Amino acid sequence: MTIGFLGLGKMGRLMVSHLLKLGVSVAGWNRTEEVTNSFVKENDSSKFSGQFIPAKSHVELLQHLNAPRVFFLMIPEGKPVDEVLERLLSAGLSRGDIVIDGGNSFYKDSMRRAVMLKEKGISYIDCGTSGGLTGASNGACLMLGGEKTIVDSLSELWEKMAVTGGWAYLGSSGAGHFVKMVHNGVEYGIDQALGEGVELLSKSQFSLDLPTVIKLWNHGSVIRGWLTELLGEELAADPNLQTYKGNVGGGTTGGWTVAEAKNQGIDVPVIETSLLERQKSKTHPTMAGKTVSSLRHAYGGHKEPAS
Repeated sequence: MTIGFLGLGKMGRLMVSHLLKLGVSVAGWNRTEEVTNSFVKENDSSKFSGQFIPAKSHVELLQHLNAPRVFFLMIPEGKPVDEVLERLLSAGLSRGDIVIDGGNSFYKDSMRRAVMLKEKGISYIDCGTSGGLTGASNGACLMLGGEKTIVDSLSELWEKMAVTGGWAYLGSSGAGHFVKMVHNGVEYGIDQALGEGVELLSKSQFSLDLPTVIKLWNHGSVIRGWLTELLGEELAADPNLQTYKGNVGGGTTGGWTVAEAKNQGIDVPVIETSLLERQKSKTHPTMAGKTVSSLRHAYGGHKEPAS
């Protein structure tokens, strides 16, 4: 199996390495050619069962693949996705080809793109991807939307890209990215709750050792889980989270979630408050904000915005 992969950033390069180890050959392209070159230099091809084929252009990328071709996009949402699709079409994307958008695209954009490509005989799959850097390296959680027959035809690819039991067909075009949007909104709430808890613990009268508390919570408590584990690792390395300023980045997908809930007449006070707290952190940093920033760095490699 050989696929085209566009976007070799933090997540993309790890996903490609994972596929190569499992015997999938990948023709890879990145907007900045230096990133593609660095991937080649940093990875020992002898450790891979699959072959990595660097491509300098979209035309070259298509030439490395046999029809019908499969392309996986791991690039920023919005205009960059539309631009890449336009360039792929200009380069020769054609009837029977399949495009998978694995980034955090807005679900209505995915619905629009699916219609546009279907008119040309090209299939578009929206793939909500979760699991952070760990998932990218070892198998992610994939939330899939699009034509079921096309999704089912790619089951071998999903089995290799996902953790065991970590992929599912969720519905028509847009469903995968809709579910990922809500997932991210839930994540905002969990991050914020952990942040508020850490701030309260840090200001108690008991001089609590935060790494000890969080480590304890990860052994049998009701709130144990991966995010709590990551927080424990961050605190073990930096007990007061002095590495972080508390200026929390992100906010796009959480904003979409809140807006969608309002459109449907649904109250989401936890998610909405979490979003507002992120915005407020830009001028009023807190220990809670430092905690959220540390979590975002731990699972996604996200850096705090410049002040």
